[in-house]
Amino acid sequence: MSTATAVKPSLTIKRRLNASPAKVFAAWTDPQKMIRWMGPPSIIRCEVENDLRVGGRYHIKMVVPDDTHDVSGVYREIVPNEKVSFTWAWKSTPERESLVTVTIKPDGDGSLMTLQHEQFFDETARDNHNKGWTAIMDRFANFVEA
Repeated sequence: MSTATAVKPSLTIKRRLNASPAKVFAAWTDPQKMIRWMGPPSIIRCEVENDLRVGGRYHIKMVVPDDTHDVSGVYREIVPNEKVSFTWAWKSTPERESLVTVTIKPDGDGSLMTLQHEQFFDETARDNHNKGWTAIMDRFANFVEA
């Protein structure tokens, strides 16, 4: 049985991408681009709705063979081509809200992207998200570098 810890677990994933900061930012904020990479490798369909403004909401539904992953949240910070930060809460556990921050820095003809996901309920939630984000970041890189 897992319990919440005093210091909330977090994870950080860094990627060097052969894509401009503008292209990386657009991939994180344009629903028509997000549906192309968001979700696990087994994804059948992805639906994305967003209101891209501070205080605006987003909703992502990822349909996989035996389940649907449904997540939503609120945009906290938006700096075009540099940063997007948003809360993250699964429909199944809305009380376990966490925070995702994506920062993008120019690096030669590409970008350095850092995904930081903070305020997890426990280590198990962090570890599960780390597996999920790692697989999704491979799909993300393939999309923005194409």
